[in-house]
Amino acid sequence: MSHYKRAETTMKGSRRSMRPGGRAFTLLEVLMVVVIIGLLAAFVAPQFFGAGEKAKESLCLATVDSGFANALDVYRMAMGDYPRTDDGGLKLLLEAPQDEKLAKKWAGPYLKTKDLVDPWGHEYIYQYPGKYNDKGYDLSSPGRDGQEGNDDDIVNWKRT
Repeated sequence: MSHYKRAETTMKGSRRSMRPGGRAFTLLEVLMVVVIIGLLAAFVAPQFFGAGEKAKESLCLATVDSGFANALDVYRMAMGDYPRTDDGGLKLLLEAPQDEKLAKKWAGPYLKTKDLVDPWGHEYIYQYPGKYNDKGYDLSSPGRDGQEGNDDDIVNWKRT
């Protein structure tokens, strides 16, 4: 008989520890919390997705402004001029020219990467002599949409 009373006391003690203060959450309270979490996610998630696109733009801008610029300047010092578009353009930063005389001067590769594509997978657009930089080269990325001549293009010249 005393064994039965102990079990009853333990069960009552367990119930009290499961519901502190003797009160549980109502369905309305749980739904309100779910709605608040949903609203927060709706405002915060686009910020994170936009950050990825902003990072791609920053990486592309840095590559156009300095990454290729340094490699092209070192190439020019070794070879006497920037790589001409007709002779292979940016590929000459990775591969020796076909001409034997020029191949002897070539001290490349001038880039660590083998990819000549922007963060969106589009090829960089290189032109030497430049159309916009008349004493240098034009280098650009068609941007996220892959179309040349749009506002999202990343270029190494000042737009007018």
